[in-house]
Amino acid sequence: MEKSKKQPAEHNFFEDVYAVVKLIPKGRVTNYGAIARYLGTAMSARMVGWAMNAAHAHKSIPAHRVVNAQGLLTGKHHFETPNAMQHRLEKDGVKVKKDKVQDFEKRFWDPARELGL
Repeated sequence: MEKSKKQPAEHNFFEDVYAVVKLIPKGRVTNYGAIARYLGTAMSARMVGWAMNAAHAHKSIPAHRVVNAQGLLTGKHHFETPNAMQHRLEKDGVKVKKDKVQDFEKRFWDPARELGL
């Protein structure tokens, strides 16, 4: 009897999200929906948010560069302090005022456009 071929490892959506987030350049931001669209799961912006909530255990993932569609720091309560997300963005050169990225359209990094789809 022939041995069955080894099945490929299970697809991990969170790891796909993290791979995209690691590509966001310093000084730029993206949003949950843009990552979901790039991954071919446009209706999964909330899942991207869950991945970002879990990303804080991984220091190599710049989760602070992912905001909502209006540029608001909606994920800030998942950081170690209420101002940590803003401080990290400002360290990257991104201005934030009242929990909103200033010049959001200019700072927006669209993975579909930047990485090609």
